[in-house]
Amino acid sequence: MSPSGLGAISQVRVGDLDIGFADLGPVGGRPVVLLHGWPYDIHSYADAARILADAGCRVVVPHLRGFGTTRFVSPATRRNGQQAVFARDVIGLLDALQIQDAVIAGFDWGARTANIVAALWPERCRGLVAVSGYLIGSPEANASPLAPAAELSWWYQFYFATERGRSGYERYRDDFARLIWQTASPGWKFDEGTFARSAASFANPDHVDIVIHNYRWRLGLAEGDPAHDDLERRLAARPTIAVPTITMEGDANGAPHPVASTYRDRFIGAYEHRIVEGGVGHDLPQEAPLAFADAVRDVERRAAGVSRGAAAHVRA
Repeated sequence: MSPSGLGAISQVRVGDLDIGFADLGPVGGRPVVLLHGWPYDIHSYADAARILADAGCRVVVPHLRGFGTTRFVSPATRRNGQQAVFARDVIGLLDALQIQDAVIAGFDWGARTANIVAALWPERCRGLVAVSGYLIGSPEANASPLAPAAELSWWYQFYFATERGRSGYERYRDDFARLIWQTASPGWKFDEGTFARSAASFANPDHVDIVIHNYRWRLGLAEGDPAHDDLERRLAARPTIAVPTITMEGDANGAPHPVASTYRDRFIGAYEHRIVEGGVGHDLPQEAPLAFADAVRDVERRAAGVSRGAAAHVRA
């Protein structure tokens, strides 16, 4: 067992990728897939994954493309970071592991990916936990400008739109990640060991390419793969999500995020929104692992037709 609690990392071939993932708990347990964000990695779930595994779940925590031990099989494969491709990776991972359906949970990029799987492949998603709610977007929607104060919080998107930004991220990726951690979670006093554990994942040779393409694609500055055009058209229509869902927000999230009332109508199944109090920031699974694990377990119960109910506000 590693000090992180995630154990050994396994690898599996999924299309053009060799995906690295942690796999905890009994193989026959109720499947849960936990998806991390940027600039974070699978260690955001070190504690929450162990809580879920101890509760009898099979917990799969993959490195997203461009992170950790996930690698492209061929150097010729395009390093694509558009939103639909991450969801296809998850479906491919479920297929490779012979998992029919799972509760899928995530934050940041991981929440967006979980949203997409729940919206477009509901038969593979038993339930959803999404920090910051509904994050499905499109370059067309993102073309509409925000008020200046709101645009300021997205400063790194504009930085990444330039070659200076690409070079700066390549050179200072750890410093960049540390700054984002500090501003997105101003109340979280993480130690150097915690940061270094995740920062190792940013040394992935495809990391910069994936991050830069992701943000440039969002702004309409980079083309996506035509193979995903149909999925992106469906996502641009902001599809509703019908699986049992809990959305969550830390009470001290310093990263840009939508207000819960703006996405409530996108969830048409059993739905609840929780605010996690106690100075909890953007990396909610790592900062409040018990609250996050409780949400996953509650969604799993609701998917099984058993609901115990929960308060709208919980403490970390």
